[in-house]
Amino acid sequence: MVVDLVAIGFAAGAACAAYVMAAAKVVKQYERGVVFRLGRLRNRVREPGFTMIVPLVDRLHKVNMQIVTMPVPAQEGITRDNVTVRVDAVVYFKVVDAPDALVKVEDYRFAVSQMAQTSLRSIIGKSELDDLLSNREKLNQGLELMIDSPALGWGVSVDRVEIKDVSLPETMKRSMARQAEADRERRARVINADAELQASKKLAEAAHQMSETPAALQLRLLQTVMAVAAEKNSTLVLPIPVELLRFLERGSAPAGETEPRHEEHAVKPPLNAPVTNSTAMPAMPNAPMPVVPESPAALGDQAHGGHESLGGGRR
Repeated sequence: MVVDLVAIGFAAGAACAAYVMAAAKVVKQYERGVVFRLGRLRNRVREPGFTMIVPLVDRLHKVNMQIVTMPVPAQEGITRDNVTVRVDAVVYFKVVDAPDALVKVEDYRFAVSQMAQTSLRSIIGKSELDDLLSNREKLNQGLELMIDSPALGWGVSVDRVEIKDVSLPETMKRSMARQAEADRERRARVINADAELQASKKLAEAAHQMSETPAALQLRLLQTVMAVAAEKNSTLVLPIPVELLRFLERGSAPAGETEPRHEEHAVKPPLNAPVTNSTAMPAMPNAPMPVVPESPAALGDQAHGGHESLGGGRR
C-alpha cells in the first residue's frame, strides 16, 4: 500500500513537472510573445521574461522586434532621361505591432522585400540620372515613404532606406569622364586667363612707374642679371637697351658728320641720247660731240663712214 502511494506520488510529481516544463516559457528582451489559444489570438502580448501558457491549448509565437537589415537586389531600369542603370539599395525596418505582423501578412520579411524592389523600380523610372548620382537624399526619402505606407498595415515600420550603388554602362561612364575633363579644362583656362589679366594690369602699372623714373629700368635689368648669375650658368645673355646704343653712336661720330649728308643722285641719260649734262661729262672746246651708237652694226657702219670721210679729206 505504501509502495503504491509512493508510486502514485512520484507519478503525480512527474506529471506536474512535465506540465510546468510545458507551460513555462521565456521571452527574450528583444522579442514579444503572441499567444494563440485554440487558434484564437489572445489580446495580451507577453512581455520579455518568464511567462506561463496552457499546454496543449495555447501556442506561443515569438516575434523579433529588432531592426532588420535587408538588402534589396539590384534592379535594372530606364531613367526619365532614357539612361539604362542598375541600382541596388538596403532597407532598415522593424516590427512595431507583433500581432499584426503575424496575422495580417503571411511573411512580413518577404512582403517588405517585394515592396522594396517594386518601389525601387518606380523611383528609377521617375528620376533622372543626375538625381540618382547627386540627389540621393531626396530619393531615399521618397523610397522610404513608398515602402512605409503599406508596411504600416502589416505592423512593420520602415526606419531607413539607402541607395547603395548605381551602375552605369561603360559608354555612359566614358561620356561622363570626357564631360568632366572638358569642364575642368574650361575652368583651368578661365583661371589662367584671369591670371594673365591681373598680371598684365600689374605690368602696365610697373611700366608706367618705370617711365617716370628711367633709372628703375636699369635697376630692374641689374636684378635680372643677378638672378641669372646666381644659377652659375656658363653663358650669360645681357640685354642692352636701344637708347644706350644710340647714345654711344652719337658720342663716337665726328662733329662735322653729326648731320647726315644727302647726296644728289644724277639722272642717268638714255643710252642713245647725246650727253648734254655738264655734271656728267664736261664739254671739251673745239671737239665734236660723240654720238653713242645704238647697236654693233651701226657702230661698224659708223666706223666705215668715218674712214671714208677721212679718206675724202685726204683726197
